[in-house]
This record gives sequence, structure tokens and C-alpha cells, in this order.
Amino acid sequence: MPVAHFHVPAGSFTDEQQRTLLLEASSIYSQVLDSPIERVRTFLVSYPPTSVAVAGAIVAEGGTVAPYFTAIVLHGRPASQRHLLLERFTDLIVDVFEVDRSGIRGQIIEVNPENWGIAGSPASELRAGEAAARAAGRSR
Repeated sequence: MPVAHFHVPAGSFTDEQQRTLLLEASSIYSQVLDSPIERVRTFLVSYPPTSVAVAGAIVAEGGTVAPYFTAIVLHGRPASQRHLLLERFTDLIVDVFEVDRSGIRGQIIEVNPENWGIAGSPASELRAGEAAARAAGRSR
């Protein structure tokens, strides 16, 4: 279920930088959530620089390039994992895109398992055993 979107102005980064970000983000997601890499999806969402404003300035007119990301996780993940995703994705963006850390923003979106579909079925049905095992591990 892990899905991440990295939002950037088009043309701000090389193809190799974008490739590196997507592959490294996939690895980070898998490690932090202890989830099989096969479940991870990462996307680079680009916008025309004329359609992005940061700090009141349009990027195409000299505004700062400041990526934004969203990371979707099933409800019930520990705060420590969610916080680590925020930290590691921010570190990755700084390292790969060479942008100022202070401009990066990110958001963790928790989705109720009843509202997340996997192959057309609710995750609440397909992942019930995994969720129970995670909950049992936290209660120790």
C-alpha cells in the first residue's frame, strides 16, 4: 500500500536525479514500514513552473524550487514510522535534488484500511492478519 508522490516544477531536475529519487524513495518506504518492495509505489508529479508559487513568487519568474511530498500509509502505523518517513524523504530530497531543506514540505496521509483497495478488495480484508501482528508487536 505504500504510495508516495513527490511534487516538483517540471524541468527543475535531471532525469537521473528523478530516477534516483524514485528508486531510493521506494527503498526507504520499504525499509521504514517493513513492507515488501513489491507493494511500494512512488511517483514524480511535475507541474509547469508557471503553475507553482513558493513564498509568493512564481517559480518560472525566479521563485524558489521547494519540493513537496505526500506519503500514504494505512491507519495504525506507529508515529515513529511516520516521523521517520518525513525525515528520510526530506533527507533524500535534499541529497538528490540539492535544494534547501528549509523549503521542503511533506505530509503523511493515513488511510483507513476499509478505504484502500488492493486488487479491487478493501485492505481491511486482505491485510487483517498483518495488521493484527503489527498491533500485537506494539502492545509488547
